[in-house]
Amino acid sequence: MKPIFQVGKDGVTERAVVAVREAFNTREILKVKVLDSAPTDAQATGETLVSSIEDAHLVQVIGRTVVLYRPDPEDPQIHLSEA
Repeated sequence: MKPIFQVGKDGVTERAVVAVREAFNTREILKVKVLDSAPTDAQATGETLVSSIEDAHLVQVIGRTVVLYRPDPEDPQIHLSEA
């Protein structure tokens, strides 16, 4: 799976939050690429995104890529285990 959005020098803007929120309308898991020019690292960027999106979870940070999860409110297909 490829990242569907990039966070750059402007960081996590309202536009970025809206774009990620809208992407969750069609999928439960997605990746966000944090560019070198971003003002915060991938972990902080992921935490900012999930705090701005209801029911979103930071699953993993791989280098500069953030993996986010939000269950489908009506028919969740993916279930994360408590590890």
